[in-house]
Amino acid sequence: MRIGHVIGRVTLNHGVDSYQGGRFFLVMPATKEQLRRDTLEPLPKGDSVIVYDDLGATIGDRIAFSEGGEASQAFKGDTPVDAYNCMILDNLHYMPPAKEIAV
Repeated sequence: MRIGHVIGRVTLNHGVDSYQGGRFFLVMPATKEQLRRDTLEPLPKGDSVIVYDDLGATIGDRIAFSEGGEASQAFKGDTPVDAYNCMILDNLHYMPPAKEIAV
């Protein structure tokens, strides 16, 4: 599972019945530094991910999403999906472990 920032919406001209009630978003995965600072700004340069959402996220939300085989587990039957929005995050508290100093 990864955390990301919803930065855009994807529009399709054909749909699969399994997708009814949801939509696709363009999501920028968060970096460790952004999580450490508790801000998603500035957006990192890199690859964005298309994520299916049926929870009601909007542009600007911070979400947690699963990818790969786990993403398709939310659907009945075979549904082609690479990433699925598992939760909309209200708050996030991230405290990385302190680095151990070798003596």
